[in-house]
Amino acid sequence: MEKNMLNKLLVVFGIVGLVSCKAHRQLVSTPARSDSSKTAIPVIPESKLHEIKAAQLNFNTFSGRAKTTLSINGKSNDVTMNIRISKGQKIWISITALAGIEVARAVITPDSIKAVNKLQDLYLKKPFSYIYKYTGSSIDYNSVEALFVGNAIPQLLNGDAKMQTDSTGVALSGNLDELVYKLVIGPDLKARETDLNDPSQPQSLQVNNSAFIPVANRTLPSQVDISSVAGLKKLRMNMHYVRADFDQPLEYPFNIPTGYEEAK
Repeated sequence: MEKNMLNKLLVVFGIVGLVSCKAHRQLVSTPARSDSSKTAIPVIPESKLHEIKAAQLNFNTFSGRAKTTLSINGKSNDVTMNIRISKGQKIWISITALAGIEVARAVITPDSIKAVNKLQDLYLKKPFSYIYKYTGSSIDYNSVEALFVGNAIPQLLNGDAKMQTDSTGVALSGNLDELVYKLVIGPDLKARETDLNDPSQPQSLQVNNSAFIPVANRTLPSQVDISSVAGLKKLRMNMHYVRADFDQPLEYPFNIPTGYEEAK
């Protein structure tokens, strides 16, 4: 693996940043633009919205191991991501290279972000608000949790969403500030596809959840594919869960080794 793959830990936080496709932009729900020349699309009924929310994964703890291909501007590296989540409290991430060597570790909480880059002896210790540089201030800790377990991004499940239905499920659409979104929900009420686009700029985010499998009386997407474009920067992450479990006792070991320098 190239050392600059994890330079200043941006790969770890690039994963977090994938939740949103535009930096420094607060995601505030606004009604979709109307067009009197087209048939109005109905707003999602409150009962249906509640049904979709209730179908999202609920758990106390989650642990998963994902074989992952990370591609940044066309340069790909195969890694293994070990992810542990204590719902509402912390996300622990360990990234190892093919040789089994750990190259980065991070802990994300509702209040803070801490990470170490073991390739370059660097560490990062910031408040959670640090990710607003990449996501906007409406992306909260729960949004990051949703990304890793294949849940719908909470901000997209709002009462202003327009709803269309067909034999394949439900499509929700609308606007978040100047971003246009579409969320496809399958017949099982699980999030299948998420699209966020800025019509005025080449910025977009696509998330696809597929190959759903039963795990501990729940249904989890074993394949999570994420693609982000921001100007000339392109990032793809293809995660394939090869192991997953829920509600088991977990540990979240993390320390900053002596001699590590703070990433600037």
